[in-house]
Amino acid sequence: MTKNLHYLLPLALIITFQTAFSQGDLMIMPKRLVFDGSERSQEISLANTGNDSATYAISFIQYKMKEDGGFEQITEPEEGQRFADRYLRYYPRRVSLAPNEAQTVRLQLTRTGEMTEGEYRSHLYFRAVEEQKALGSEDISEDKDNISINIRTVFGISIPVIIRNGKSTTDVELNNISFSAKENILSLDIERKGNMSVYGNLVVEYHADSRISEVGLVKGIAVYTPNLNRHFSFRLQTPETIEPGKGKLVITYKGEDGKIFAKTDHELQ
Repeated sequence: MTKNLHYLLPLALIITFQTAFSQGDLMIMPKRLVFDGSERSQEISLANTGNDSATYAISFIQYKMKEDGGFEQITEPEEGQRFADRYLRYYPRRVSLAPNEAQTVRLQLTRTGEMTEGEYRSHLYFRAVEEQKALGSEDISEDKDNISINIRTVFGISIPVIIRNGKSTTDVELNNISFSAKENILSLDIERKGNMSVYGNLVVEYHADSRISEVGLVKGIAVYTPNLNRHFSFRLQTPETIEPGKGKLVITYKGEDGKIFAKTDHELQ
């Protein structure tokens, strides 16, 4: 087993990673992990950006994506969905981090010969473990008429881990596009077909006469298997650029590597 790396990272360096995902005092890099056949093992870096030491228990959790992009925890896969956790080995399963300290978690593929062609997904879950106080160490109020309730919030954060086996047959279309000039909101459906999910950025340009202006950008939009459709709405960034009833919106959905998944025009009327 490879020795776990335990090290200190300057915060100024940590926050420069655009692929990082943070919540509370825990920063995770990268924010998603994809095994596409080129590697048998990968690493995730955890960093404690808080002022106190923290301990996290690591496990897998299963989610399904809803059409609005939200997630719902499940225990059994939906039709057409495959979980990835049975094909992954990871260590350590628990980490303790001092302030400004970081550590890596290694994931390895296993039993890949049992996999059929397609995509597998599970979410790696990092749950904060509260330090337990010794019995009798809690403060007790002398006023017996008062009832004390101590509520503790359990903090957790998860990232998707995806295994892709075989050739992708996925195709994407942008449909049901509407634009509300009054509210400056663009709505559309991202429709996915094929055996694998898509993940990318939505870019909106305004074309009028010879002018081209970027008026919208949303990063990190996913449509996970087995979902065939995701409805998405967002407010454009520079409404003063758009002239009512003139020109068109050019909408592009593309991967982080620049590959275009789908592109369409929406004439303004």
